[in-house]
Parts: sequence; C-alpha cells; structure tokens
Amino acid sequence: MNNTNTTTPKPILEVKQLALTGLMSAVICILGPISMNIPISPVPVSLGLLAIYFVLSVLGMKLGTLSVAIYILLGLVGLPVFTGFTGGPGKLFGPTGGYIVGYIFMALICGFFLDKWGSNLPVSFLGMLLGTAVCYLFGTVWLAFQSSYTFPQALAAGVLPYIPLDLVKLVIAMIAGRGLRARLKRAGLI
Repeated sequence: MNNTNTTTPKPILEVKQLALTGLMSAVICILGPISMNIPISPVPVSLGLLAIYFVLSVLGMKLGTLSVAIYILLGLVGLPVFTGFTGGPGKLFGPTGGYIVGYIFMALICGFFLDKWGSNLPVSFLGMLLGTAVCYLFGTVWLAFQSSYTFPQALAAGVLPYIPLDLVKLVIAMIAGRGLRARLKRAGLI
C-alpha cells in the first residue's frame, strides 16, 4: 500500500483571476493613452487614472496592483500605452514618469482600503484619496527633479489643475467598478 500524499499544489492565481487581471490590464492600456495636453502644464489630462480607479474598484489590491504592474511593464518595453500613445523607458523616466511609477503605490493603498473597507463607502473613498495623494507625491517630486522646478512649482503644474477632474474620475470609477465587482462576485469569478 502506497501512503504517499501527492496533492497538487494550488496555483498562486486561478485561471479566472489571470483572465480578469489580463482583461483589466487591457482596459488600462486602452484608456491610458487617451490624453490631451493642456497649455499650463507638461502633464497631460488622461483617462489613465480613471482606468486605474476602475480596475482597483473591481479587482482590489492584489489583482488590481498586478494589472497596473502589467500595464507599466508593457509601456516600459515600448508598447504605446502611456499618454499620447507613447511607450518605452524614455517616457517612464521622463518628466511625467513619476506619476506612472506612483500608480503602483496608489494601487497598493487604494486596493488595501477597498479590500478592507469596501462596503464602507466613505472609508473606501478616503483610501482612494490617500492613494491618489501618494501618486501625486511621486509625480510631483519626479517632475520637480526632471524639470528643475521647485516642489511648489511642480505641484502647481502637475497636480493642482487636475484635482477636480480626478475627483470626478474617482467617483465614476468607484460607482461603475463596485457595480461590476458585485456582478463578478455573484458569478463566482472573484
């Protein structure tokens, strides 16, 4: 009699999780490049933040951060997924690259709050604001460094004009994302 216990190890991610992660990375890659330059700032207005808010609202921290990381890696290798349909190391390490790097930290913070307090809308919203503030901080420091701005100048150029629109994006993405997340949960996909 053979008493060896041969259990199959559980995969880190199930196929449905991988599919959702890939799909949400594609959402960011489709919306992220759509942007418009504004004359008062070197930072364009884009739909990237809307996409990331949406992805995090749907997937939470672990899968949402993975989706954002895939998006950034695709842009780093040259796919035109960053603002203005650009990609490559030059964009990531250019003046607005700090905002892109900040997406990772934003995803971790926002996703944590959504996973922990997702049913509490005010706390989730505050967590999303905190994550956004951290993204703004990374972007502002990098913009100041790259463009020889002072920190207040970089803040005025790269953050302040965007706050009202980013709040609108956050609300839209949370509403749409929460609705899709509830449907995916009912379907047993997350």
